[in-house]
Amino acid sequence: MKLPSGRLVHSRVVDDPGSALAAALDRELTGYAVLEPQETLLLAADARGVLTFDDGVPVLAYHTETDRGGPPALADLAVPGPYRLELVSLSADVLDDLHDTPVLRVPPGMPAERLAGDPDLAARTRANAPDDRVREQPGEDADGDDPAQESAVEAFLENEDKIEAIREQAREEARERAVEWDLDDVCE
Repeated sequence: MKLPSGRLVHSRVVDDPGSALAAALDRELTGYAVLEPQETLLLAADARGVLTFDDGVPVLAYHTETDRGGPPALADLAVPGPYRLELVSLSADVLDDLHDTPVLRVPPGMPAERLAGDPDLAARTRANAPDDRVREQPGEDADGDDPAQESAVEAFLENEDKIEAIREQAREEARERAVEWDLDDVCE
């Protein structure tokens, strides 16, 4: 996905993507957010998540490393923080063609639910979404299951590198805590 340049309105490191979503909603951002996860910052990788917004409401999601869009891109971006965040403002007409890409679209509350685990932020986002966007929900099969959510979970579980990175981060945090609590001889 090629994004036009715009005006940088917010740039910082945040602990969780919910901060980016809340900032975009509060600013009623029309533009996009670029989220670089910790693993990208530490490993000099090129994985970034991009979310576009219309008046603060998420419209599209895309992950640069996996080249996936929509709900699967959210699964790719759901990794431990921190994240480097940039919010970029654009005029709505610049995003019109891009926002007409169905495979990249996400329902308004889904990023808050999947990335931040924040039902209140998801509800606030849906409340600010236009009526035609609020009804945008992923399809459900006959059993009432959400195939988009299932495929996102499956994609995450199939990504052995992400799972190993999470495990290694957990090991490192456990080692640090053991040293803090004078239990480092137990870890050896």
